[in-house]
Amino acid sequence: MAEQPQAQPLPARGAVAGPDGLLRCPWGLSTEDYVAYHDTEWGRPVHGEDALFERVCLEAFQSGLSWITILRRREGFRKAFHGFEPDEVAAFTDTDRERLLADAGIIRNRAKIDATIANARAVQALREAYDGGLDALIWSYAPDPATRPVPRTLADIPAVSPESTALAKDLKKRGFRFVGPTTAYALMQACGLVNDHLAGCHARQRPT
Repeated sequence: MAEQPQAQPLPARGAVAGPDGLLRCPWGLSTEDYVAYHDTEWGRPVHGEDALFERVCLEAFQSGLSWITILRRREGFRKAFHGFEPDEVAAFTDTDRERLLADAGIIRNRAKIDATIANARAVQALREAYDGGLDALIWSYAPDPATRPVPRTLADIPAVSPESTALAKDLKKRGFRFVGPTTAYALMQACGLVNDHLAGCHARQRPT
């Protein structure tokens, strides 16, 4: 998942009690930012073109970095990319690229900036090519929850899945960039296509 580095095996840790007594996934207690994100966003279903486009872009920017780096710059990203409205971003020019490269409120990576603009244009093309657009395409890869065992420890959570591999392949075929299988799986976790809150975590059983 985006919050855990994938280079090392995840430790076999189960849900941990926080200062408030609630059990949470261990990563969700590491900073106040993570507590709020874990409790109110991560794993909840996300729908809508703009919202999903934002998540695709932020997961791409996270590639090679920690998620907290992105989370703490989220408002900066939203301002810089005009609220992640795909038509706005698709119209960005070279002047906009230079503006973004000078913006300390985001990750100033040219390849990822260019990918975000390309992805906005891919979203536009997807509207014409796929009924329901980005929302329908992404959610078509949600696995049946009944087929997924409930993870008891962080070590039970995969970095990729067959569905994320297929989703990444489909998105790349349609012109999306920075959407490999690991990034696609992090997107699926964050947007509620899969529920990877650990057994015992208070957020696992909350209403969606």
